[in-house]
Amino acid sequence: MAAGALPTRTSAVRRRRVVVENVQAWLFLLPALGVLALFKLFPALFAIWISLFKWDIIQGPFRGLDNYTAYLWADPTRTEQFWRALSTTITYLLITIPLEMGFALAVAYVLFQKLRGRAFYRTLYYLPYVTSTVAAAAVFSWIFHPQYGLANQILGIVGIERLQWLQEPDGVFQMIGDAVGIAVPDLFAGPSLALVAIAMFSIWHFLGFQIVIFLAGLGNIPVEYYEAARIDGASDRQLFTRITLPLLSPQIFFVFTIASIGVLRAFNEIYVMTNGGPLDTTRTLNLLVFRTFFQQGQIGLGSALAVILTVIILLFTLVQFRVFERRVVYG
Repeated sequence: MAAGALPTRTSAVRRRRVVVENVQAWLFLLPALGVLALFKLFPALFAIWISLFKWDIIQGPFRGLDNYTAYLWADPTRTEQFWRALSTTITYLLITIPLEMGFALAVAYVLFQKLRGRAFYRTLYYLPYVTSTVAAAAVFSWIFHPQYGLANQILGIVGIERLQWLQEPDGVFQMIGDAVGIAVPDLFAGPSLALVAIAMFSIWHFLGFQIVIFLAGLGNIPVEYYEAARIDGASDRQLFTRITLPLLSPQIFFVFTIASIGVLRAFNEIYVMTNGGPLDTTRTLNLLVFRTFFQQGQIGLGSALAVILTVIILLFTLVQFRVFERRVVYG
């Protein structure tokens, strides 16, 4: 009887131990969960609550989804603002992400080789990322100044006339067409030069973070794979396309996801460099939320627009996982 009861007693002790460990774990997590709930979850839920009311300075009457439909189709003026801001946001993403990831991967691949001063160059490329975005954007505003900026001074050396940069609303393709005497329709004018200048800053500023991620991924690829491929006669291009890129796909997918979310949420650099101008050609959805909420004081409409932006980011991230995650090679 005593021998039969021993396993039962041991199982009960183990269950109590598991319960105690779970309670201890939740107690350790409780402070962090409290901070997240107070500064993340509660503001998000309260923003959704505000978006359901006509809320200017104080809470007004309940409007339901009218604040949302005003931007999506009901109010022509706000609908035009929303779709234009969304188009600008997507254009900004399409300019920034491919170039940013391409440069980062190329630089990381070079810095992974055995070079003299490799540690110095790695630090040098990472420095912009740890620099304050506001301070760096202010410096770039001076670099792109139409009269005194360094960018126009460099263009003057090679014989190109001064550009307005952050004050130029015309599309870059239209400007190129005018320079060579080709009339480019407005439909194909391309992004404004001001938006391209902001994209250049974004690429410079966030390049270091992506380089570090790619360097970590390159370091995890076994050297034996390259040695075996070289024995079989593989060229450097084949090594890169058949070994490096597939085994680097987890880092590429991670960087693509994080960078896309960052671009969709971009605010500081655009606000400092152009504040949405000129002629709203750099006003992204985040800038439109800021103008509606803070500058116009329409808190209900601004909150609805912020919720719409959050849903867009969530849907975009979900599509990324659905489409690209299955193509990721692990090990």
